[in-house]
Amino acid sequence: MDTIPLPPILLDGASGTELYRRGMPRGACTEAWVLEHPDALLELQRDYVSAGSQVLLAPTFGANRASLRRHGLEARTAELNRRLTELSRQAAQGRARVAGDLAPTGLSIAPFGKSSFEELVEIYTQQAAALEGAGVDLFVVETMTAMYEARAAVLACKAVSEKPIWVTFTCDANGRTPAGTDVLAALIVMQGMGVSAFGLNCCEGPAGMLEQFRRMAPYAQIPLIAKPSAGLPGAEGKSAHPYLPGEFASFVPAFAYAGVRMFGGCCGAGPEYIAALKRALSQVLFSNLSAPRQDPDVIPCASEREARFITPDVDVGETIACGPNLLEDILEAEENAPQGALKIAVLEEDDLDIFSENQYAVQDALCLFSDVPELLERALRLYQGRAFWDGTGDLEPEFLTEMSRKYGLILL
Repeated sequence: MDTIPLPPILLDGASGTELYRRGMPRGACTEAWVLEHPDALLELQRDYVSAGSQVLLAPTFGANRASLRRHGLEARTAELNRRLTELSRQAAQGRARVAGDLAPTGLSIAPFGKSSFEELVEIYTQQAAALEGAGVDLFVVETMTAMYEARAAVLACKAVSEKPIWVTFTCDANGRTPAGTDVLAALIVMQGMGVSAFGLNCCEGPAGMLEQFRRMAPYAQIPLIAKPSAGLPGAEGKSAHPYLPGEFASFVPAFAYAGVRMFGGCCGAGPEYIAALKRALSQVLFSNLSAPRQDPDVIPCASEREARFITPDVDVGETIACGPNLLEDILEAEENAPQGALKIAVLEEDDLDIFSENQYAVQDALCLFSDVPELLERALRLYQGRAFWDGTGDLEPEFLTEMSRKYGLILL
Protein backbone atom coordinates (compact mmCIF):
# COMPACT_ATOMS: atom_id res chain seq x y z
CA MET A 1 0.00 0.00 0.00
CA ASP A 2 2.49 2.61 -1.20
CA THR A 3 -0.05 4.88 -2.87
CA ILE A 4 -3.52 6.23 -2.13
CA PRO A 5 -6.00 3.97 -3.97
CA LEU A 6 -7.58 5.36 -7.11
CA PRO A 7 -11.28 6.34 -7.07
CA PRO A 8 -13.84 5.11 -6.34
CA ILE A 9 -12.77 5.11 -2.69
CA LEU A 10 -14.86 3.95 0.25
CA LEU A 11 -14.31 6.08 3.35
CA ASP A 12 -15.41 5.51 6.93
CA GLY A 13 -18.55 6.68 8.69
CA ALA A 14 -19.51 8.57 11.82
CA SER A 15 -17.22 8.87 14.82
CA GLY A 16 -19.04 11.12 17.30
CA THR A 17 -22.49 9.52 17.21
CA GLU A 18 -20.95 6.04 17.24
CA LEU A 19 -18.78 6.87 20.25
CA TYR A 20 -21.88 8.19 22.05
CA ARG A 21 -23.43 4.77 21.48
CA ARG A 22 -20.35 3.27 23.09
CA GLY A 23 -20.62 5.36 26.24
CA MET A 24 -18.98 8.70 25.57
CA PRO A 25 -20.92 11.36 27.54
CA ARG A 26 -22.14 14.59 25.96
CA GLY A 27 -19.78 17.48 26.51
CA ALA A 28 -16.73 15.27 26.95
CA CYS A 29 -13.50 16.07 25.15
CA THR A 30 -13.65 13.36 22.50
CA GLU A 31 -9.89 13.18 22.09
CA ALA A 32 -9.22 12.67 25.82
CA TRP A 33 -12.14 10.25 26.25
CA VAL A 34 -10.93 8.07 23.39
CA LEU A 35 -7.49 7.75 24.95
CA GLU A 36 -9.12 6.76 28.23
CA HIS A 37 -11.37 4.24 26.43
CA PRO A 38 -9.26 3.07 23.46
CA ASP A 39 -11.22 -0.15 22.98
CA ALA A 40 -14.30 1.85 21.95
CA LEU A 41 -12.44 3.44 19.04
CA LEU A 42 -10.59 0.27 18.09
CA GLU A 43 -13.84 -1.69 17.91
CA LEU A 44 -15.53 1.01 15.83
CA GLN A 45 -12.72 1.51 13.35
CA ARG A 46 -12.08 -2.22 12.96
CA ASP A 47 -15.77 -2.58 12.12
CA TYR A 48 -15.35 0.10 9.46
CA VAL A 49 -12.40 -1.72 7.93
CA SER A 50 -14.36 -4.97 7.95
CA ALA A 51 -17.25 -3.16 6.24
CA GLY A 52 -14.91 -2.04 3.45
CA SER A 53 -13.47 1.35 4.48
CA GLN A 54 -10.23 2.09 2.67
CA VAL A 55 -9.51 5.26 4.65
CA LEU A 56 -9.96 5.86 8.40
CA LEU A 57 -10.04 9.34 9.88
CA ALA A 58 -7.95 9.50 13.04
CA PRO A 59 -10.15 10.95 15.82
CA THR A 60 -8.29 14.28 15.82
CA PHE A 61 -11.32 16.40 14.83
CA GLY A 62 -10.93 18.68 17.86
CA ALA A 63 -7.22 18.19 18.44
CA ASN A 64 -6.18 21.71 17.48
CA ARG A 65 -4.87 24.06 20.16
CA ALA A 66 -7.90 26.37 20.10
CA SER A 67 -10.42 23.56 20.62
CA LEU A 68 -8.31 21.74 23.21
CA ARG A 69 -7.94 24.98 25.19
CA ARG A 70 -11.64 24.79 26.04
CA HIS A 71 -10.83 21.61 27.97
CA GLY A 72 -7.53 22.85 29.40
CA LEU A 73 -5.58 20.45 27.19
CA GLU A 74 -3.81 22.78 24.75
CA ALA A 75 -0.37 21.82 26.12
CA ARG A 76 -1.01 18.23 24.97
CA THR A 77 -1.76 19.07 21.33
CA ALA A 78 1.18 17.19 19.81
CA GLU A 79 0.80 14.22 22.17
CA LEU A 80 -2.93 13.80 21.51
CA ASN A 81 -2.51 13.92 17.74
CA ARG A 82 0.29 11.37 17.90
CA ARG A 83 -1.47 8.92 20.22
CA LEU A 84 -4.81 9.13 18.42
CA THR A 85 -3.13 8.50 15.07
CA GLU A 86 -1.36 5.49 16.57
CA LEU A 87 -4.72 4.10 17.72
CA SER A 88 -6.19 4.41 14.23
CA ARG A 89 -3.12 2.72 12.76
CA GLN A 90 -3.63 -0.11 15.23
CA ALA A 91 -7.26 -0.41 14.10
CA ALA A 92 -6.35 -0.28 10.41
CA GLN A 93 -3.80 -3.11 10.68
CA GLY A 94 -2.41 -2.17 7.27
CA ARG A 95 -5.78 -2.70 5.57
CA ALA A 96 -6.73 0.98 5.35
CA ARG A 97 -5.03 4.34 5.08
CA VAL A 98 -5.11 6.68 8.09
CA ALA A 99 -5.95 10.36 7.56
CA GLY A 100 -5.15 13.19 9.90
CA ASP A 101 -8.43 14.98 10.64
CA LEU A 102 -8.44 18.81 10.92
CA ALA A 103 -11.69 20.59 11.73
CA PRO A 104 -12.94 24.09 12.65
CA THR A 105 -11.27 25.93 15.51
CA GLY A 106 -14.36 27.98 16.35
CA LEU A 107 -12.36 31.21 15.96
CA SER A 108 -13.32 34.14 13.75
CA ILE A 109 -10.99 36.58 12.05
CA ALA A 110 -11.17 40.38 11.96
CA PRO A 111 -13.23 42.43 11.43
CA PHE A 112 -15.87 40.06 12.84
CA GLY A 113 -13.63 38.26 15.33
CA LYS A 114 -10.54 38.81 17.44
CA SER A 115 -8.22 36.38 15.68
CA SER A 116 -5.98 37.05 12.70
CA PHE A 117 -5.72 34.82 9.66
CA GLU A 118 -2.07 34.11 10.44
CA GLU A 119 -3.05 32.99 13.94
CA LEU A 120 -5.33 30.36 12.39
CA VAL A 121 -2.56 29.25 10.04
CA GLU A 122 -0.21 28.85 13.02
CA ILE A 123 -2.78 26.84 15.01
CA TYR A 124 -3.39 24.47 12.11
CA THR A 125 0.33 24.26 11.34
CA GLN A 126 0.98 23.01 14.87
CA GLN A 127 -1.62 20.27 14.45
CA ALA A 128 -0.61 19.39 10.90
CA ALA A 129 3.03 19.07 11.94
CA ALA A 130 2.03 16.72 14.77
CA LEU A 131 -0.03 14.60 12.39
CA GLU A 132 2.79 14.54 9.84
CA GLY A 133 5.16 13.44 12.57
CA ALA A 134 2.72 10.72 13.57
CA GLY A 135 2.88 9.34 10.03
CA VAL A 136 -0.60 9.99 8.63
CA ASP A 137 -1.05 9.01 5.00
CA LEU A 138 -3.03 12.11 4.06
CA PHE A 139 -4.91 15.04 5.58
CA VAL A 140 -8.68 15.54 5.65
CA VAL A 141 -9.86 19.09 6.38
CA GLU A 142 -13.50 18.47 7.22
CA THR A 143 -16.82 20.00 8.26
CA MET A 144 -15.59 23.43 7.19
CA THR A 145 -18.05 26.30 7.56
CA ALA A 146 -15.91 29.31 6.65
CA MET A 147 -13.46 29.87 3.81
CA TYR A 148 -10.79 31.40 6.02
CA GLU A 149 -10.53 28.31 8.22
CA ALA A 150 -10.34 25.97 5.23
CA ARG A 151 -7.69 28.11 3.55
CA ALA A 152 -5.68 28.36 6.78
CA ALA A 153 -5.78 24.58 7.24
CA VAL A 154 -4.74 23.89 3.65
CA LEU A 155 -1.83 26.35 3.83
CA ALA A 156 -0.78 24.73 7.11
CA CYS A 157 -0.82 21.20 5.70
CA LYS A 158 1.10 22.28 2.60
CA ALA A 159 3.72 23.98 4.79
CA VAL A 160 4.63 20.75 6.59
CA SER A 161 3.90 18.00 4.06
CA GLU A 162 3.50 17.06 0.42
CA LYS A 163 0.85 14.45 1.19
CA PRO A 164 -2.66 14.65 -0.30
CA ILE A 165 -5.16 17.06 1.24
CA TRP A 166 -8.88 16.41 0.98
CA VAL A 167 -11.37 19.11 2.01
CA THR A 168 -15.07 18.87 2.83
CA PHE A 169 -17.51 21.64 3.75
CA THR A 170 -20.92 21.38 5.38
CA CYS A 171 -23.93 23.23 3.96
CA ASP A 172 -27.70 23.60 3.98
CA ALA A 173 -30.09 22.55 1.23
CA ASN A 174 -29.27 25.74 -0.70
CA GLY A 175 -25.56 24.98 -0.76
CA ARG A 176 -24.67 27.64 1.80
CA THR A 177 -22.38 27.03 4.74
CA PRO A 178 -23.25 28.49 8.17
CA ALA A 179 -20.86 31.37 7.32
CA GLY A 180 -22.75 32.06 4.08
CA THR A 181 -20.26 30.62 1.60
CA ASP A 182 -21.59 28.93 -1.54
CA VAL A 183 -19.98 25.49 -1.71
CA LEU A 184 -19.32 26.05 -5.42
CA ALA A 185 -17.14 29.00 -4.43
CA ALA A 186 -15.42 26.77 -1.89
CA LEU A 187 -14.68 24.17 -4.58
CA ILE A 188 -13.21 26.83 -6.87
CA VAL A 189 -10.94 28.19 -4.12
CA MET A 190 -9.82 24.83 -2.73
CA GLN A 191 -9.19 23.38 -6.18
CA GLY A 192 -7.11 26.41 -7.05
CA MET A 193 -4.98 25.88 -3.94
CA GLY A 194 -4.13 22.37 -5.08
CA VAL A 195 -6.17 20.09 -2.84
CA SER A 196 -6.53 16.53 -4.12
CA ALA A 197 -10.27 16.08 -3.53
CA PHE A 198 -13.23 18.21 -2.43
CA GLY A 199 -16.70 17.49 -1.15
CA LEU A 200 -19.42 17.77 1.44
CA ASN A 201 -20.00 16.15 4.82
CA CYS A 202 -22.33 16.45 7.77
CA CYS A 203 -25.23 17.60 5.60
CA GLU A 204 -28.69 16.42 6.56
CA GLY A 205 -29.04 13.31 4.43
CA PRO A 206 -27.84 12.43 0.92
CA ALA A 207 -30.90 13.83 -0.87
CA GLY A 208 -30.03 17.42 -0.02
CA MET A 209 -26.45 16.94 -1.17
CA LEU A 210 -27.22 15.67 -4.64
CA GLU A 211 -28.19 18.98 -6.22
CA GLN A 212 -25.01 20.58 -4.90
CA PHE A 213 -22.84 17.93 -6.53
CA ARG A 214 -24.68 18.44 -9.80
CA ARG A 215 -23.88 22.17 -9.54
CA MET A 216 -20.21 21.54 -8.76
CA ALA A 217 -19.46 18.71 -11.18
CA PRO A 218 -18.98 20.84 -14.33
CA TYR A 219 -16.23 22.81 -12.55
CA ALA A 220 -14.58 19.99 -10.62
CA GLN A 221 -11.17 18.92 -11.90
CA ILE A 222 -10.57 16.76 -8.81
CA PRO A 223 -12.57 13.87 -7.29
CA LEU A 224 -15.67 14.82 -5.31
CA ILE A 225 -16.37 13.45 -1.82
CA ALA A 226 -19.80 12.62 -0.36
CA LYS A 227 -20.10 11.93 3.39
CA PRO A 228 -23.74 12.71 4.21
CA SER A 229 -25.30 12.22 7.62
CA ALA A 230 -27.84 9.47 8.16
CA GLY A 231 -29.24 11.42 11.08
CA LEU A 232 -28.05 14.47 12.95
CA PRO A 233 -27.18 14.17 16.67
CA GLY A 234 -30.08 14.77 19.02
CA ALA A 235 -30.53 15.14 22.75
CA GLU A 236 -28.34 13.10 25.10
CA GLY A 237 -26.14 11.98 22.22
CA LYS A 238 -28.89 9.98 20.55
CA SER A 239 -29.24 10.29 16.81
CA ALA A 240 -32.37 10.17 14.71
CA HIS A 241 -31.93 7.99 11.63
CA PRO A 242 -34.22 9.20 8.84
CA TYR A 243 -32.22 7.02 6.44
CA LEU A 244 -31.79 3.29 6.93
CA PRO A 245 -28.65 1.76 5.41
CA GLY A 246 -30.29 0.55 2.21
CA GLU A 247 -32.00 3.86 1.50
CA PHE A 248 -28.80 5.73 2.37
CA ALA A 249 -26.80 3.67 -0.13
CA SER A 250 -29.46 3.97 -2.82
CA PHE A 251 -28.10 7.42 -3.68
CA VAL A 252 -24.75 6.00 -4.80
CA PRO A 253 -25.58 5.79 -8.55
CA ALA A 254 -26.92 9.35 -8.63
CA PHE A 255 -23.88 10.61 -6.73
CA ALA A 256 -21.60 8.74 -9.13
CA TYR A 257 -23.28 10.28 -12.18
CA ALA A 258 -22.87 13.70 -10.49
CA GLY A 259 -19.12 13.24 -10.26
CA VAL A 260 -18.66 11.77 -6.77
CA ARG A 261 -15.79 9.29 -6.51
CA MET A 262 -15.29 9.07 -2.73
CA PHE A 263 -18.13 7.79 -0.55
CA GLY A 264 -18.65 7.60 3.20
CA GLY A 265 -20.95 8.69 5.98
CA CYS A 266 -21.16 11.23 8.78
CA CYS A 267 -23.49 11.55 11.80
CA GLY A 268 -25.58 8.45 12.39
CA ALA A 269 -23.90 6.43 9.63
CA GLY A 270 -22.23 3.50 11.38
CA PRO A 271 -20.46 0.43 9.97
CA GLU A 272 -23.67 -1.06 8.59
CA TYR A 273 -24.05 2.03 6.38
CA ILE A 274 -20.52 1.62 5.05
CA ALA A 275 -21.24 -2.02 4.25
CA ALA A 276 -24.35 -0.91 2.34
CA LEU A 277 -22.31 1.66 0.43
CA LYS A 278 -19.82 -1.02 -0.56
CA ARG A 279 -22.59 -3.22 -1.95
CA ALA A 280 -24.03 -0.28 -3.89
CA LEU A 281 -20.62 0.74 -5.27
CA SER A 282 -20.09 -2.75 -6.66
CA GLN A 283 -23.09 -2.20 -8.93
CA VAL A 284 -21.74 1.01 -10.53
CA LEU A 285 -19.49 0.72 -13.58
CA PHE A 286 -17.36 3.83 -13.04
CA SER A 287 -15.35 3.29 -16.22
CA ASN A 288 -18.49 4.10 -18.22
CA LEU A 289 -19.06 7.45 -16.51
CA SER A 290 -17.84 10.62 -18.20
CA ALA A 291 -17.08 13.98 -16.65
CA PRO A 292 -19.57 16.81 -17.32
CA ARG A 293 -18.38 19.24 -19.95
CA GLN A 294 -17.30 22.73 -18.99
CA ASP A 295 -17.44 25.76 -21.26
CA PRO A 296 -13.74 26.37 -22.11
CA ASP A 297 -14.35 30.13 -22.44
CA VAL A 298 -15.68 30.46 -18.89
CA ILE A 299 -13.11 30.95 -16.13
CA PRO A 300 -14.33 30.24 -12.57
CA CYS A 301 -13.26 32.70 -9.88
CA ALA A 302 -14.64 33.18 -6.38
CA SER A 303 -14.96 35.69 -3.60
CA GLU A 304 -15.14 34.49 -0.02
CA ARG A 305 -18.83 33.64 -0.44
CA GLU A 306 -19.74 33.71 -4.12
CA ALA A 307 -18.74 31.81 -7.26
CA ARG A 308 -18.08 34.14 -10.17
CA PHE A 309 -17.34 33.40 -13.82
CA ILE A 310 -15.31 35.57 -16.17
CA THR A 311 -13.98 35.41 -19.72
CA PRO A 312 -10.43 36.21 -20.89
CA ASP A 313 -11.52 39.68 -22.07
CA VAL A 314 -13.25 40.62 -18.79
CA ASP A 315 -13.64 44.35 -18.08
CA VAL A 316 -12.32 45.15 -14.59
CA GLY A 317 -13.31 48.82 -14.62
CA GLU A 318 -11.20 51.48 -12.95
CA THR A 319 -8.51 50.35 -10.53
CA ILE A 320 -9.47 50.84 -6.87
CA ALA A 321 -6.78 52.08 -4.50
CA CYS A 322 -6.53 50.79 -0.93
CA GLY A 323 -7.46 54.08 0.69
CA PRO A 324 -9.50 54.94 3.79
CA ASN A 325 -12.72 54.61 1.76
CA LEU A 326 -11.99 51.16 0.33
CA LEU A 327 -15.19 49.60 1.67
CA GLU A 328 -17.35 52.30 0.08
CA ASP A 329 -15.34 52.09 -3.14
CA ILE A 330 -15.88 48.32 -3.37
CA LEU A 331 -19.61 48.62 -2.77
CA GLU A 332 -19.95 51.45 -5.28
CA ALA A 333 -17.94 49.62 -7.94
CA GLU A 334 -20.08 46.52 -7.64
CA GLU A 335 -23.37 48.43 -7.59
CA ASN A 336 -22.80 51.13 -10.18
CA ALA A 337 -20.35 49.47 -12.57
CA PRO A 338 -21.43 45.85 -12.63
CA GLN A 339 -18.92 44.37 -15.08
CA GLY A 340 -18.77 41.26 -12.91
CA ALA A 341 -15.21 42.01 -11.83
CA LEU A 342 -13.22 44.69 -10.07
CA LYS A 343 -9.54 45.50 -9.66
CA ILE A 344 -7.83 46.48 -6.42
CA ALA A 345 -4.24 47.70 -6.27
CA VAL A 346 -1.96 46.98 -3.31
CA LEU A 347 1.02 49.28 -3.72
CA GLU A 348 2.35 49.93 -0.22
CA GLU A 349 2.78 48.05 3.06
CA ASP A 350 -0.06 49.96 4.72
CA ASP A 351 -2.41 48.87 1.91
CA LEU A 352 -2.30 45.30 3.20
CA ASP A 353 -4.05 46.14 6.47
CA ILE A 354 -6.70 48.16 4.67
CA PHE A 355 -7.26 45.38 2.15
CA SER A 356 -7.42 42.73 4.88
CA GLU A 357 -10.04 44.65 6.84
CA ASN A 358 -12.32 45.20 3.84
CA GLN A 359 -11.78 42.28 1.44
CA TYR A 360 -14.80 40.47 2.90
CA ALA A 361 -17.04 42.97 1.07
CA VAL A 362 -15.91 41.76 -2.35
CA GLN A 363 -18.61 39.74 -4.07
CA ASP A 364 -17.56 39.94 -7.72
CA ALA A 365 -14.49 38.36 -9.30
CA LEU A 366 -11.39 40.16 -8.06
CA CYS A 367 -8.32 41.19 -10.03
CA LEU A 368 -5.48 41.85 -7.60
CA PHE A 369 -2.64 44.08 -8.71
CA SER A 370 0.73 45.03 -7.30
CA ASP A 371 4.07 45.80 -8.90
CA VAL A 372 5.84 44.50 -5.78
CA PRO A 373 6.00 40.69 -5.67
CA GLU A 374 6.07 40.48 -1.87
CA LEU A 375 2.98 42.66 -1.54
CA LEU A 376 1.05 40.69 -4.14
CA GLU A 377 1.82 37.42 -2.37
CA ARG A 378 0.75 38.77 1.01
CA ALA A 379 -2.46 40.15 -0.50
CA LEU A 380 -3.20 36.78 -2.12
CA ARG A 381 -2.61 35.07 1.21
CA LEU A 382 -5.06 37.42 2.94
CA TYR A 383 -7.75 37.21 0.26
CA GLN A 384 -10.32 34.56 1.14
CA GLY A 385 -11.34 33.94 -2.46
CA ARG A 386 -9.64 33.08 -5.75
CA ALA A 387 -8.36 36.16 -7.56
CA PHE A 388 -7.07 36.68 -11.10
CA TRP A 389 -4.20 38.58 -12.73
CA ASP A 390 -5.04 40.54 -15.87
CA GLY A 391 -1.50 40.69 -17.24
CA THR A 392 -1.07 44.46 -16.94
CA GLY A 393 1.80 44.35 -14.46
CA ASP A 394 5.49 43.68 -14.99
CA LEU A 395 6.15 40.73 -12.71
CA GLU A 396 8.27 37.69 -13.52
CA PRO A 397 6.36 34.79 -15.11
CA GLU A 398 8.01 32.34 -12.71
CA PHE A 399 6.72 34.31 -9.72
CA LEU A 400 3.19 34.47 -11.10
CA THR A 401 3.24 30.75 -11.79
CA GLU A 402 4.23 30.13 -8.18
CA MET A 403 1.36 32.36 -6.98
CA SER A 404 -0.99 30.32 -9.16
CA ARG A 405 0.27 27.08 -7.65
CA LYS A 406 0.17 28.27 -4.05
CA TYR A 407 -2.92 30.46 -3.92
CA GLY A 408 -4.83 29.61 -7.09
CA LEU A 409 -4.14 32.95 -8.81
CA ILE A 410 -5.71 32.80 -12.27
CA LEU A 411 -3.41 34.14 -14.99
CA LEU A 412 -5.19 35.71 -17.97
